[in-house]
Amino acid sequence: MPTVAVEKDALFTAVGHTYTDHEFDELCFEFGVELDDITSEREEAIKSSTSKLTKEQIESLSDVTIYKIDVPANRYDLLCIEGLSRALKIFLGDMDAPNYDIVAVEEDQMQVMNVQTKSTATVRPFVVCAILRDITFTPERYNSFIELQDQLHRNLCRQRTLVAIGTHDYDTVQGPFCYDARSPDRISFCPLTHSSSGEVFQNAKSLLEFYETDASCKHLKPYVPIIKDSPLYPVVLDANEVVMSLPPIINGSPSKITLNTTNVFIECTATDLTKANIVLDTVVSMFSEYCAKPFSVEPVKVNYLAEDGSGSILADKSYITPQMSTRSESASVEFINSLIGISATPQDMVQLCNKIQLGPASLKDNDTQLVVTVPPTRSDILHPVDIAEDVGIAYGYNNITRRVPQTSTVGGEQPLHTLGDLLREEIARAGYIEVLTHGLCSIHDNFTALRRKIDLDSAVELSNPANVEYQVVRTTLLQGLLKTLQHNKSASFTNGFKLFEISDVVKADYEHVVTETIVGARNVRNLCAVYSGPTSGFEIIHGLVDRIMTLTEVAPEEEYVKNSGKGAEEEYRVSRDGWFYTIRELKEGEGGHECAGSYFPGRAAEILLTKPGEDGFVRKSIGTFGILHPEVLGNFDILYPTSSLELELECLL
Repeated sequence: MPTVAVEKDALFTAVGHTYTDHEFDELCFEFGVELDDITSEREEAIKSSTSKLTKEQIESLSDVTIYKIDVPANRYDLLCIEGLSRALKIFLGDMDAPNYDIVAVEEDQMQVMNVQTKSTATVRPFVVCAILRDITFTPERYNSFIELQDQLHRNLCRQRTLVAIGTHDYDTVQGPFCYDARSPDRISFCPLTHSSSGEVFQNAKSLLEFYETDASCKHLKPYVPIIKDSPLYPVVLDANEVVMSLPPIINGSPSKITLNTTNVFIECTATDLTKANIVLDTVVSMFSEYCAKPFSVEPVKVNYLAEDGSGSILADKSYITPQMSTRSESASVEFINSLIGISATPQDMVQLCNKIQLGPASLKDNDTQLVVTVPPTRSDILHPVDIAEDVGIAYGYNNITRRVPQTSTVGGEQPLHTLGDLLREEIARAGYIEVLTHGLCSIHDNFTALRRKIDLDSAVELSNPANVEYQVVRTTLLQGLLKTLQHNKSASFTNGFKLFEISDVVKADYEHVVTETIVGARNVRNLCAVYSGPTSGFEIIHGLVDRIMTLTEVAPEEEYVKNSGKGAEEEYRVSRDGWFYTIRELKEGEGGHECAGSYFPGRAAEILLTKPGEDGFVRKSIGTFGILHPEVLGNFDILYPTSSLELELECLL
């Protein structure tokens, strides 16, 4: 959750009420946020283990009380004192939610941002803009303005990778503006960090190299890799080719905002247009209250120019921003009451919506549906559940009556989980180390590296994987254990290295039904173990198979007992009636097992389980074990002979 730091006195002044720390903590709880800490700049410096300030410097710091408030990650309107105090005042009934006004401007008089479509498409294809007129800054408002941008960059903007905000003194630049992407050696300007010296960097690449190494600019270093290796850098310019910003790194010094700035030009460049609009709407809605006409904003037309260089405007791609649009969402009155556990009337819900900035609300369908108005500040409202949550906040958590549930149930662990936990303890006692590996893997690791046929029909494939390592949901645990061995080559293998994992794999299944819905996949709980050492360890893995069957009370078949030479011991085995197991050689090739390619030919077996079924006894293969093929070991860079076991646990219940 993001944490917003605000001065106690400034917040109380903005809210119009004074509270004790305990009272404000209760108010935060009722509103759905959390008062995380009460501190001051001086106290923070004293508590900090990394602070290098001298005693005199610490004494000079402010001791003004600061509230650190945790806000929900999707409530971007609460990331500054303006939004937080406004929301609290509306919640307390001291003010109505504001109406945001986009100033009417004739289209031919509207300020323009021209976008070079072809070049910007390779780096950051979108830009949105707005103008705040006749705004009045004070030192506190100015600091809050900068802090909101930093908060948005850290959260919604994902460290500026999705959206980067640029704010400029509108009176120091001249439109129409241009958003382009150019070669670094064609971009020269004086960045904001060098305003005092006036130094002009003739090459944008040299500026980024400076930010990578200079200690005074370490706050900009994390953003340098976003564009450093790109052949073209995004740049925003005015009509005189003055560089206003080099997104997502730094703004230019000529358009720097000061306390004397009265007109602010805001541009947000982005890789995600939806998030760019949310960011722009948030900044505008928070600080338009300081305009001469509160909560008003002047729009900007964004024109995308044709890629052929003719300068013609692509009307189907161009738009006017900011949107500042409101929308309607609805939820069933019955659904809201049942989810919260209250019995509020539809009319009461309409009134409650005014406290949470979802008004004006109305009713339809004979008062069974609540229709709310979602303002531009509430991008978090996406589903009826979100409406129900806010109605619950407005109703008051402390006002919800505690009730004894009408049904009496006793909770218990699922049998499959119980079996898994018991086996974990026993396998660990046998000297195996438990690991937990990733649920996603590459197609190469899941199939090719294990010498198995690539069968994407049996696997759940990601449509937009983050990288090549996360292409499919694993269908086997073996590749995860082998990668663990690969990354632990420095460990001693003299006495053998034993690993195991009990976890889920996912297999495609278009008949599996969950709550009357075909989900197209099912989870399968598998047990996988490997032994790697100076010898193959086949007998060790084989012994683990027998131990697991003994623990699950499954008896070996008569022929299997004769081959093992343990006939006398079997007289005392505890087993379930009709449950038997045996092993047989794992065959490769046509008609063979799908996993056979992973093992050395003639040195692998499959486990066959016989158990009672509806139509008599049922025999099925529940797993395989054996010595892994040298090619598989080579694919995972494993230096020692290795044996493995993998079986389905649910079959043993």
